[in-house]
Amino acid sequence: MNQPAVIVHQLGKQFQQFHSNRPRTIMEAAVSGWRRLKPTNQFWALQDISFTVMPGQMLGILGHNGAGKSTLLQLIGGVGRPSCGWVKVHGRIGALLDLGASFHADLTGRENVFVSAIAAGLTRREVNRRFGAIVEFAELEKFIDSPLRTYSTGMQMRLAFAIAVHTVPDVLLVDEHLSVGDIAFQTKCLDRIAQLKANGCAIVLISQSAKQICELCDQALWLDRGKIAALGDPHVVAENYVNRMDAKSLPKPTQNYSREVAINQVQLLDATDQPVVDLGSGEPLMIAIHHYTEQRSLNIIISVSISNEVGQIYFNTHTATAGLSLPLEPGDGTIRLHLSRLDLSGGNYFVNVGIFSSDWSKTYDYHWHQYPFQIRSTPSEDSILYPPCRWEILNQSTILPGSPTLQQNLKQLNRESILTWDNYRTVDYP
Repeated sequence: MNQPAVIVHQLGKQFQQFHSNRPRTIMEAAVSGWRRLKPTNQFWALQDISFTVMPGQMLGILGHNGAGKSTLLQLIGGVGRPSCGWVKVHGRIGALLDLGASFHADLTGRENVFVSAIAAGLTRREVNRRFGAIVEFAELEKFIDSPLRTYSTGMQMRLAFAIAVHTVPDVLLVDEHLSVGDIAFQTKCLDRIAQLKANGCAIVLISQSAKQICELCDQALWLDRGKIAALGDPHVVAENYVNRMDAKSLPKPTQNYSREVAINQVQLLDATDQPVVDLGSGEPLMIAIHHYTEQRSLNIIISVSISNEVGQIYFNTHTATAGLSLPLEPGDGTIRLHLSRLDLSGGNYFVNVGIFSSDWSKTYDYHWHQYPFQIRSTPSEDSILYPPCRWEILNQSTILPGSPTLQQNLKQLNRESILTWDNYRTVDYP
């Protein structure tokens, strides 16, 4: 069984902010009495980030500027150290974090190829063998022996990209650099990345294009202020992301649905099949999806998610994860999803429903934030979930026979409570 190429576990990165008038020299610091040298604030650029990327899989990362995308890619690439959590990468890394950062302006293009490729882990013999392919890919045959300072920015970026994709990495990190060169060269870059992916390279891609994420990636991660807002199917994640953004600044990836299979209506029903918009936490919910198709569909995928008013996803599933094959006959039909209990804390929520082709290449129909419901008020806790629980506190006067101390007795109680976790939650003392 293949092991993941990239493992990110509870990753966090904290940075310090300093005074805007921080002294720049020892003399300035001494004159100011060494004030303004200490950080004025600390902030988390990333918090509790966990995911895996398998060989031959591509993960797309979406998020607005400042969401922590580049910081995450840098930590995966070994640039900087996390404040908490860890990253494991199996194999050689090819990183497009800052195209041309390793170049020297006074060296020729040829010399820069050797320096950069050897720094990336190739031997001189390997660079010699691949040199022609690198230059041809970058389309710089006429200029390869000219100093880099004579290159345009586009030429430098093409050369850097060509070097990175010819090191044959096991893991490729791409930080928003697929817009290199003209359209023809961009197409060549995408084809090369697809070839690496087909050969088993794991790819982590940052892109501001939700459409590109849908077309290229196997899974998507949406970062919002350093935290995971959504992780899963790229079509669902990209759709939710786009609905949070300004429609004028980012085109929707599925703005024009084909509606070969159309959603006519979605009903939210209680345990007695009655329409419901107000639920108690822990009560069941049935989601009935009424659809219509004019011609027989060989197979479809139906996705259902539950999000709050600002688009944060709390539940996400689709029929493919359940291994269901859904061929449809022409006409009307209904598919139901039964949720035995919905342990959400009090608040306002939405059910979102999408219908996709069996390979996720087409979005037939998608309804986002059209079906609201409410979970009745629960005790005020900083929590998304509100599962059933019961506190048990053991005092000195109730020490169990055979347990010489309160601490040992509590440890025994905790061991027993693990066996009945579905019914109880026990207080844990140090």
